[in-house]
Amino acid sequence: MEKTVVLLKPDCVQKGLMGEVIKRFEGEGFLVKGCKMMQLDEALLRDHYAHLADLPFFPEILGFMQSAPIMALALEGDEVIQKVRDLIGPTDSTKADPGTVRGDLGEDKMRNVVHASDSAASAQAELNRFFDPSELLQ
Repeated sequence: MEKTVVLLKPDCVQKGLMGEVIKRFEGEGFLVKGCKMMQLDEALLRDHYAHLADLPFFPEILGFMQSAPIMALALEGDEVIQKVRDLIGPTDSTKADPGTVRGDLGEDKMRNVVHASDSAASAQAELNRFFDPSELLQ
């Protein structure tokens, strides 16, 4: 069984879509192994988005991701990393198919409701970044 991280972004929290998104994940049979609300600080965001930190639009990402709390989820399931990515759709919500989380609920490339780990390595790094081991159900 794999574990992955999903962040319900500020737009998801502000629009009251958390229950809808979690319902979709649970409907696919994924188990919630960790869940917490967080207000992200700049240091954590610089670590999380290190691959984007030198780009000119990074301050916009910082502003958006700090505009409201997020909900961090740790999900577990068979092939959960890829299945979650399929369920949420591509990063750009305007290009996401109806029926995907981003296609149904997102607005654009940044206000796209969720972030999800894209590989086993990033899932492990993000589990360590967003959760203490004591916060995860075994």
